[in-house]
Amino acid sequence: MAMTPGGIDLSADLGFLKLRNPVLTASGTFGYGLEFGPYLGLEKLGGIVVKGLYYGPREGNPPPRLVETASGLINAIGLQGVGVEAFAAKVLPKLRDADTAVIVNICGADDDEYAAVVGFLDGQDGIAAYELNISCPNVKKEGACPALSPRSTFDLVKRIKAASRRPVITKLSPNVTSIVEIAQAAEEAGTDAVALVNTFLAMAVDLETRRPKLGNVYGGLSGPAIKPIALRMVHQVASRLRVPVIGMGGIMTGTDALEFLVAGAAAVEVGTATFVDPDAAVRIVDGIGRWCESHGVAAVRDVVGTLEIS
Repeated sequence: MAMTPGGIDLSADLGFLKLRNPVLTASGTFGYGLEFGPYLGLEKLGGIVVKGLYYGPREGNPPPRLVETASGLINAIGLQGVGVEAFAAKVLPKLRDADTAVIVNICGADDDEYAAVVGFLDGQDGIAAYELNISCPNVKKEGACPALSPRSTFDLVKRIKAASRRPVITKLSPNVTSIVEIAQAAEEAGTDAVALVNTFLAMAVDLETRRPKLGNVYGGLSGPAIKPIALRMVHQVASRLRVPVIGMGGIMTGTDALEFLVAGAAAVEVGTATFVDPDAAVRIVDGIGRWCESHGVAAVRDVVGTLEIS
């Protein structure tokens, strides 16, 4: 049980995984975790979600790959990564000493590669769960990904759950007509939790050159600009599913995180804030604790799903 100096219980329970506190780092924004050693103690976090892994190394998209917007950031990194073998050999041994939950974001060009990644990682120690990334909008043109279809979501989640010896968290896309329908398909297929939302398909234009600012043309919008939409989607999904929901999207402060918890999220992931402030996730944990102390809340889990709608 994680307690603040004021005696507040910050622990979070996903059922399949107990966390020191409800704050995780979002995949793709925190590297493999080790890069942030100079800025914060990983043991202060509920957990980290490492950068997405394909089976082999991946270069990602051509530059430019980042564009700052009003209240947000568009990225088209394209899931650049070292691959599972290098991760297991060079990164995971060091993460085992981090004293926090390590969740690995898994990727694939097709269903077979997703299964191969899980098959390899199942043979490694020190991993708490997998985050099944079926929702990245900046890998293929027009943002195509499995999470846009209930059928594709169901089929892939079912296959990965059958192959995995670890819990699976399915990361969902907001670029759909009904986020609830996709989430229900993942739940029916056996996912242990869902995480939402990934970034929104977006673009930026250079008026002087009349060309896209991103080499990939389209990218994923994150940051404070998406928070109200992400919050709505988390509430909709949490209201309809039995499995835990992990919320994300524009969380910059402890207050932001608490709003997601009140809306029904059991935990949250912090992403873009880390680019502005490397120790943002720890600052958000502290902010949650201070709010609970000032409002007489003995345990942060007591606020989960307490949104009142008349």
